[in-house]
Amino acid sequence: MSTRAEPRPAATIILLRDLSDGPEAFMLQRTRSAAFLPGAYVFPGGALDATDHDARAARRVRGLSDARASAQLGLGHGGLAYWIAAARECFEEAGILLATDAAGEAVTPQRVQALASWREPLNAGKSVFADLLESEDLYVPAAEIVYFSHWITAAGRPRRFNTRFFVARAPHGQGGAHDESETVHSFWIAPREALARHERGEIEVIFPTRTSLADLARFTTAAAAVEHARGLGDIEVNAACWAVDHEGSKRLFRRADPQYFEIHWCDPAETGDSCFVIQPGVAKRLDRHVVRLTAPNPGFMTGPGTNSYLVGNDEELAVIDPGPAIDDHVEALLAAGAGRIRWILCTHTHPDHSPAAALLKARTGASVLGRPRPEHGNQDHSFAPDRVLESGERLAFGGVTLCAIHTPGHASNHLCFLLEETRMLFTGDHVMQGSTVVINPPDGDMRVYLESLERLLDEEVAIFAPGHGYLIGAPRKEVKRLIAHRLAREAKVAAAIARLGAPTLEELVAAVYDDVPARVHPVAARSLAAHLAKLAADGRIRVSGPHHRLIG
Repeated sequence: MSTRAEPRPAATIILLRDLSDGPEAFMLQRTRSAAFLPGAYVFPGGALDATDHDARAARRVRGLSDARASAQLGLGHGGLAYWIAAARECFEEAGILLATDAAGEAVTPQRVQALASWREPLNAGKSVFADLLESEDLYVPAAEIVYFSHWITAAGRPRRFNTRFFVARAPHGQGGAHDESETVHSFWIAPREALARHERGEIEVIFPTRTSLADLARFTTAAAAVEHARGLGDIEVNAACWAVDHEGSKRLFRRADPQYFEIHWCDPAETGDSCFVIQPGVAKRLDRHVVRLTAPNPGFMTGPGTNSYLVGNDEELAVIDPGPAIDDHVEALLAAGAGRIRWILCTHTHPDHSPAAALLKARTGASVLGRPRPEHGNQDHSFAPDRVLESGERLAFGGVTLCAIHTPGHASNHLCFLLEETRMLFTGDHVMQGSTVVINPPDGDMRVYLESLERLLDEEVAIFAPGHGYLIGAPRKEVKRLIAHRLAREAKVAAAIARLGAPTLEELVAAVYDDVPARVHPVAARSLAAHLAKLAADGRIRVSGPHHRLIG
């Protein structure tokens, strides 16, 4: 993967039409001699041409300016060219013309048939799309072409594309046809049927196309699918990436994989050489400022182990969350720190995060920073901070600055630390990779936890570095997901109380956590108690001994 091809900007359009039992999508089979995706079934689309940026074409677009188009795509300028390219490729490849006349009326199927002679010269580059629009006095109805998704081909491919997917309802009466050049077969097909045919090996459908089909399969009409796309808001990029395991074997990762964001953060040059395996005792450099070392304490509550982070430069380092008091882990931190550890910061004082602080201080003389342990819960009684950190307090060292943010909820003394140079937030157990954290009263407080999550939405954060697991990307989306999850669980608690009348906590666990294995219920009961305490504090339930009743 030493040569890195830059992805070419491209546009793809998903055309939908209605049948009695749901929408169909138009798909084309690429010729088997094609250099890119030979033989695959795809939606109409292709790379942007220079002519898609032509001012003549832009003047023939209605319902969207370049400024608005660029804002939707997250670009500084030139966004309108993608809508033009989508309409152009739709006509060139599929013979379907997304256009209106000067009065805003859709072009009739008869007129589209008469214009079919334009397809060959457009495909051959003898004419450009603006020529067709100007000579026939036609306009692209950009408001009917809705941005849907964003995909980038993985590095290492001979051809790469940075593709924006759009969705539109097919104009009435236009059936479409392949061009018999780049595409050799075409059909309208229900999304579920296309996926089933791929599973049976009858057609080849690549991952972005399969994902799009799966997203569209849940809609009963084309209009519903298009309206869903209109309401998506910020569209996330799906940029597949390569990484290696500890033995050097390469593997492809996609956005849904837990390793995805960490790979992109650690390997911005897309070399494919980043290791995706968390190995306790093996230091991993995450970026120019941060090295992660995971403790050898894997388990149900700790995942691969507790993450310790060494932050700074070649002269000074801080260790964030030194972890459990395991001699091998302390030795590994000392080796990775190589005489540069000056500060020890603890997010909180649960036994898997702070006990090694005393051992590390004894070996390095480093100052310990954090907040005193609470009286309640399973806490590290050896923790004695040299300096108590307040929210907003900043620590500058080793060419970096860390800002403490008090985030109680999981623990009343919980801190997150924001690395101001890169906006990486070290979250301890406030945000965990792959699961929600346990809120264990009396020190754990669900209402306070939700407030602390809301507080993070006010911070500019690029990525989360959690106490367990991989780096977590799309931080605002993740925080909103966690809040929504907790509120949904709270609603489920209230509904179960209403249904059961006056249940005990033990009776509620099985009803509220019926979506997790029974072996998890003893742990889930702790967070359930936190939900019940919040509902009581909110005045929504009344607690009578072991029983819980709704108020009103």
